[in-house]
Amino acid sequence: MSDSDAMPEDAGDARRSEIPLRQAAYESIENLLKTGEIRPGQIVSQRELVKLTGLTLGAVREAVPRLEAEGLLQTVPQRGLMVPSLDIAFVRDAYELRRVLELSAVPAAVERMSDEAIGELIRWHRDLRARAEKGEAREAALVADELQRRDWTMHEGFVAMTGNRLMVNIFRVTAIKIRMAVQSRIQVTSYNALRVIDEHLAILEPLARRDAEAMAAGLARHIDNSLTIALGGTV
Repeated sequence: MSDSDAMPEDAGDARRSEIPLRQAAYESIENLLKTGEIRPGQIVSQRELVKLTGLTLGAVREAVPRLEAEGLLQTVPQRGLMVPSLDIAFVRDAYELRRVLELSAVPAAVERMSDEAIGELIRWHRDLRARAEKGEAREAALVADELQRRDWTMHEGFVAMTGNRLMVNIFRVTAIKIRMAVQSRIQVTSYNALRVIDEHLAILEPLARRDAEAMAAGLARHIDNSLTIALGGTV
């Protein structure tokens, strides 16, 4: 019997249709980890993940091995899945890896990032700064929320400029783990939004001038400040 005889004609299409579901489940669980809806040390079942993601049990089951391989979930026999507990030593190590990856990406960002993309980021930050300076409580909260969402996207964009998919994936997973470990301490708030905006501009303005050395200095300072806060210090 040939392979084509042994397999229904639509089997290939069925497999392809499962790929987006598996990816959707992975991304949904990743978002639960990033936002703190499931937290370090928490045990959760696959059926609970089905409820939280709104996806099928099959899709969740297919996503779990990848999450385990990346160290984002651990199987606990007879209990379910555990979100790893990430300690201070891990936070230090993760930030060191983040520092290496982002600083390594500076030359590529300087060379390849378009003037339009850089200009848009600078305008967005300056507009946000003007709003933050108004000092209105509701506006300040909105500013902090927008900046929080934009922060990691911007940093991921720098690493993406390398075109190195391995670096991009390592950075993405490391960033998730950092966010999981320090969610209660590293949030952008209305109190520190101006500082974060200024630190971002100290990265972006040299980037616009194609000044790799100054961009790297601003980036290193920003990452070091984030680590200080993540470890309970003040800046």
